[in-house]
Amino acid sequence: MAFFGVRLSDDLAVRFDAFASSRGGRSKLLRQMIETVLRSGGGAPPAAEAELRARGRSEKVTIRLRDEDLTALDAACRQAGLRRTEWVVGLVRRRLLGRPQLSRAEAQALLEIRRDLRRIGVNLNQAVHALHSRGGEGAASAKELMAFRQEVRAQLEGVRAALEGDLSYWSGEDR
Repeated sequence: MAFFGVRLSDDLAVRFDAFASSRGGRSKLLRQMIETVLRSGGGAPPAAEAELRARGRSEKVTIRLRDEDLTALDAACRQAGLRRTEWVVGLVRRRLLGRPQLSRAEAQALLEIRRDLRRIGVNLNQAVHALHSRGGEGAASAKELMAFRQEVRAQLEGVRAALEGDLSYWSGEDR
């Protein structure tokens, strides 16, 4: 059976208790009030419920594990630098959604890489613009740009490999 808790000011609680005392007490009166509201169509419309879920409302799921499973889970959590809930949610989301589940540190590192790559892209565009404005002169500059391009590709390959490693971890492929 679900439990609803609510905080009230002391004055409001005293007034409600006085009102509820002749009607079977707090719990009985609250149940009756909730039933009355829901019977009269006061429930949340389905669209509002969907919106709540879309905004991140979550439900609690409880699992029971044997001691050896819990020990293995704790070891995996320590290795990944995640709390139990984060690790289990990552596993479930990876399985259900098929996309990487990054720790905070990994997500932050990827954001920094993205920022760096954007800066590199801006610099590269400026260098290409300067090269074109000179009429294509400067073979050394063209070679430098090609080397720079290769370096960016190598860094992008590193990001791709990191994401694939994350996917294989959550898929259990790294065992």
